[in-house]
Amino acid sequence: MKQISILWEIPLAILSFIFYKINKFIIGNIFRISLTINKKKATQWRVIDAETLKSFLVLPVVMTKGPRWNTHAIIGTLGPIYVEKTIALDLKSANKSAQSWIAVIYSFPSYETITNIKSKENNQDTNNQQWETLNLQPGQYTIALRYYHWSDSIEMPAINVDEKMTIGKQPVAQNINQFYQDLIQKKNWYYLWLHYYIYTILYFRDKLGENWIAREYLPVGAPDTTFLYNYLEKGQSLEVEINSEVLNHNQLYLTIYDHCSLPISWQQLKEEKNTITGIENNGFYLIRIRPKDETILGKIEIEKETIQKLKIIRKSNT
Repeated sequence: MKQISILWEIPLAILSFIFYKINKFIIGNIFRISLTINKKKATQWRVIDAETLKSFLVLPVVMTKGPRWNTHAIIGTLGPIYVEKTIALDLKSANKSAQSWIAVIYSFPSYETITNIKSKENNQDTNNQQWETLNLQPGQYTIALRYYHWSDSIEMPAINVDEKMTIGKQPVAQNINQFYQDLIQKKNWYYLWLHYYIYTILYFRDKLGENWIAREYLPVGAPDTTFLYNYLEKGQSLEVEINSEVLNHNQLYLTIYDHCSLPISWQQLKEEKNTITGIENNGFYLIRIRPKDETILGKIEIEKETIQKLKIIRKSNT
């Protein structure tokens, strides 16, 4: 019966896919133009909170540019800024603000991942170092900084460009991610129509090809992050079993999304056996796996090991 009912959704999924691509193109270009014109905004850290979501364009931009919300990190973006040779990040501010963090440098406007700076385990070897400098080719770049396990006192770090311009530190409220608790209330027909096709392509992922599915579903994540994901039917629960070696050397974060790609629940997976109760509507999940250190299993081995320990348990809707 499920196979028959899902076939009726295929035409709707195709229309949703086209609708999403058109909106992503239009909204993305408006956003890029606004960043190019507004030089002052480009040289300030932008951190999403309840207040910024009130702006007309912010939520549509996120829902087309990065719709798989990372509910486990404080995320700040900066740029585009022109770099001739070097860009440096204030390590002391970042280390003080979070136990684990990564700043990824992207080219603009193509958003290709160029390089990154990240925390060391327990911030070792960097506590006495003020700046870390990266050499870049001349061009425009953006920075995305992710703070995990943040402190009570948080600030976006200072950035120095070519030893000529310094972008100052910016304080961040400790409860800035509180808006996720109410984000599902933003659900409407527009966002559902944008992401309606995601559930369908995940359902048929074996037939559509893993590379294409990954490009459509996964966010522009940090280079050190491995992703595991799939669809969830209404009423299903998720049981995640994690190999102890993978658990000891990595941090695993689970987010469950509604059909419209808004987060409805999230948690860090800290046990070898984890059970998450069913959802009210069809949706999908995403597990982010981040290494604690540099001497762990490679990403491919992590993914294989974890997939073997991941299973979905179906529950009747009673």
